[in-house]
Amino acid sequence: MNTEEKLKHFKEICESDVRIRAEKLLSEQRETLESRFAAHREAALHHQSMQLQLEEERIAREQNKEYSLKLTELRREIGELRRELKDQLFVELRDRLANFMETPAYLTLLKKQISAAKEFAGEDEIRIYLDPADEPLLKKLSLALSTELTLSRYSFLGGTRAVIPAKNILIDNSFETKLEDARASFRFTLESEHGGEAQDE
Repeated sequence: MNTEEKLKHFKEICESDVRIRAEKLLSEQRETLESRFAAHREAALHHQSMQLQLEEERIAREQNKEYSLKLTELRREIGELRRELKDQLFVELRDRLANFMETPAYLTLLKKQISAAKEFAGEDEIRIYLDPADEPLLKKLSLALSTELTLSRYSFLGGTRAVIPAKNILIDNSFETKLEDARASFRFTLESEHGGEAQDE
């Protein structure tokens, strides 16, 4: 092999070695870039996922807050409506009681209340009071039941009140007290979606 052939052979070996090293460097660089890109992509996707989750939670909180505010407002409106209806109902009830006091059935009721109070008192002294509006019935009831009756100085909307001093007992059959008790214990009863009854204040 002469010198020219040796130089040619050496050149081929050098070029081959350079090509192999260049390919290796390019391959390593490609792998590094791909690895970095994958890591960057994964981090970006994770960040995007976290941002999406935070935004969903923020929207859910806002919706819950809005729902809660609307529910509170609705409950307040329902409460006001219930109070208005309750007031109207008891105004109507008082009107009906006033009308009832003009009927013979009211006189019968007073007789029953007075007789029951006398029976309860037994031998003890009892003071039985009528409402001032019942003054026209005072003599008729006193004679019919052989009982001394007294007109109250204060209206209690009808019915009777009786006091047994010896036992410190008040028998309160006044319409005023019965209305107050009824109002205090009154609850709206609503039909539920399933056909049953649901009590509501």
